[in-house]
Amino acid sequence: MNADNTANADKTAVPSRVLVTGATGYLGGRLAPRLVDAGFTVRVLARTPSKLDGVPWAENVEIAQGDLGDRDSLKKAFADVDVVYYLVHSMGSPGKNDFAEVERISAENVAAVAAEAGVSRIVYLGGLHPETGELSEHLESRAEVGRILIESDVPTFVLQAGVVIGAGSASFEMIRHLTNRLPVMTTPKWVHNKIQPIAVRDILHYLIEAATADLPESRTYDVGGPDVMEYGEMMNIYAGVAGLRPRRMVVLPVLTPRLAGHWIGLVTPIPRGLAMPLIESLQYDAVAHETGIDDVIARPEGDLTSYRESVRLALRAVDDGEPKTTWSVVVSAPSDPLPSDPDWAGEVVYTDVRSVYLGSGPEVIRPRLRAAVESGATKGWKIDDSDSEQDSSDIRLRSTGVLPGNAWLLYSATSAGGGTRLEQRTYFFPRGLAGHAAWYGSLPVRKVLAGRTLQAVVAEVDRS
Repeated sequence: MNADNTANADKTAVPSRVLVTGATGYLGGRLAPRLVDAGFTVRVLARTPSKLDGVPWAENVEIAQGDLGDRDSLKKAFADVDVVYYLVHSMGSPGKNDFAEVERISAENVAAVAAEAGVSRIVYLGGLHPETGELSEHLESRAEVGRILIESDVPTFVLQAGVVIGAGSASFEMIRHLTNRLPVMTTPKWVHNKIQPIAVRDILHYLIEAATADLPESRTYDVGGPDVMEYGEMMNIYAGVAGLRPRRMVVLPVLTPRLAGHWIGLVTPIPRGLAMPLIESLQYDAVAHETGIDDVIARPEGDLTSYRESVRLALRAVDDGEPKTTWSVVVSAPSDPLPSDPDWAGEVVYTDVRSVYLGSGPEVIRPRLRAAVESGATKGWKIDDSDSEQDSSDIRLRSTGVLPGNAWLLYSATSAGGGTRLEQRTYFFPRGLAGHAAWYGSLPVRKVLAGRTLQAVVAEVDRS
């Protein structure tokens, strides 16, 4: 690190303006609103600002259009900024096969423009990796980005984390989909490699604190959760939290990362272009090699989150019967899913929707509907009042039956053509292969029962 870098290392004691790159991504979309809550003035960089349309926190930040690959587009975005968060990774991006070269150019652009703009600090999130030996292209690329930034003229705080656990995280979603779908799986030998996962809320804590933490010199800091385990153990702990039986794994030494990547692309919704670098990274242990972070940033309140608790938090939407997150719902926890998460993120949810038209208006139908449900017209279903944020005009019920998954009924009454459209919507979150088989195998009976349930509700509404 040069002399200017060292001299400027303490300029971020009280930063006021921060720039978040990758604000439409997994971590950036969760970090930006929490930086606002922490009192920072936040500017976000987006290649396509329209992706932030409808995002509730967007009105509290300044949005700049730019691309890390275009140095000129960064100059305006970096102006008057104290701290730049570098959260962009090109792996899995359409049209970017050589993501390592894209990452190198992006890092050089950020370093050059940040120095020219007088930025006081760069905060970069890299990946945990072995200290010696050859790395995968993905891990080597992330390490190279860190080196470029550390060797720049801008003080740089590099956090190195492993698997981030939270709904929407690519690494977590791969665990979710593989474990949910395959009770028995053939795996490469890397299922026995050591992993130190970290909860998304904990990595966000470190990212926020990194803006103001002491930084005597540019360097890397390893961060991880309290648990170190094999990748196979992570899948079986997930299975236990999700209510699944332990998964059997048959290790095939000849299963190469490329073959495994193709296989994951076939059996899960994760794009092959994203699965491949993730799989290649799993060839190596991903554990923290030092604890220097404890000297500059205090641990989160209540200490670091265990892996088991991280999974429980990530699956909370399933337990609460939330089939889809919308921006109209306040997201209170970083482990919750966001509408901006990719389509392949989250649980598979099956739905059955049917409706009838009633002549009276919603103001008449709604109290009758609740009375009908409370009278027992929906046999096998119980009103669920656990969601305090639920719209009072809707009625949600949870199945009382023993099922290979979680099932809910949602009734809504909306104005339509001078009367009311009464809708009955069934949601089913399958648990493992048995859940998927149950949904399709019960199709004829399920449709009959759903129709009869709606008829019983309508009859009770008419009687009342």
